[in-house]
Amino acid sequence: MADTTSITAGAIPDVAQEAHGAWGFSRAQLAGLVILITILVVGPFVLYPVFLMKLLCFALFACAFNLLIGYVGLLSFGHAAYFGMGGYLAGYTAKSLGFTPELAIITGGVTAGLLGVVAGWIAIRRQGIYFAMITLALAQMVYFFCVQAPFTGGEDGIQAIPRGSLLGVVPLDRDMSMYWVVAGIFLACFLLIHRIIHSPYGMVLKSIRENEPRATSLGYRTDDYKLMAFILSATLAGVAGATKSLVFGIATLTDVHWSMSGEVVLMTLVGGLGTVFGPVVGAAVIVTMQNYLAEMGAWVTVIQGVIFVACVLAFRRGLIGELGALLKVKL
Repeated sequence: MADTTSITAGAIPDVAQEAHGAWGFSRAQLAGLVILITILVVGPFVLYPVFLMKLLCFALFACAFNLLIGYVGLLSFGHAAYFGMGGYLAGYTAKSLGFTPELAIITGGVTAGLLGVVAGWIAIRRQGIYFAMITLALAQMVYFFCVQAPFTGGEDGIQAIPRGSLLGVVPLDRDMSMYWVVAGIFLACFLLIHRIIHSPYGMVLKSIRENEPRATSLGYRTDDYKLMAFILSATLAGVAGATKSLVFGIATLTDVHWSMSGEVVLMTLVGGLGTVFGPVVGAAVIVTMQNYLAEMGAWVTVIQGVIFVACVLAFRRGLIGELGALLKVKL
């Protein structure tokens, strides 16, 4: 196996120049982490906990998607399949099989990961628009499966999903209790993603994004690295979907529809591709807009389109990407 240092020096020189502090975070990222944790702690005392839980679920979904597109350069148009199936399996196991919430969420994540194994093995053989279209086609197959499968409830979905008790001890009926579980899951997955992208494995992923033929020439089996990234991204998306289904007590076709894949693309682009905090900010912007502009009905979609066009034209690197460029730091 080739030396990761050679990759760093050749394909991605900017990564080698990053100054990292505690836990692999740069000073700017560490400051961002402190702000994020502060918001997580103070947030439920200022804002509606259910709104915050929804935001955190979508933020995790966007972070999972960003792991694939931002650090490997693979644009998936089918991530709703993993998000939605994670929600369905978590809901079914919690309601019909009596699984505790942590087991239901793990089941949703594992199911999404297994689905990612199959979809990734097929999709990574192609690149660019062909990769995107294959992921979209596979996601549509999953959607029609969910329409017909008896355990999904068809168009009615799985309703009245119980939150249960954490480890069979701590009841999660109260929103505040559930919030701390969701916040813990989000923070743990966020730190995991950060560790992945700043590990030697993550360095190779970035080299594949920048110059795949060079990575191949240095001895790396790039398809294996891309497949593993796809599986990790799908698994974390499934965890996000599973958590969301327990928060709201319902799993529906909306979560597995192709439009959900479009939303996560929008969240990631608005926040900033290839940034650690970008997907979180992008999810916050989109979810907040959907929540507080809900009275406008279909106009919310129009406003989302305007924001997307504005970001593409004026903020090519996304909100966090532009902020990082302005401050000359990596966020």
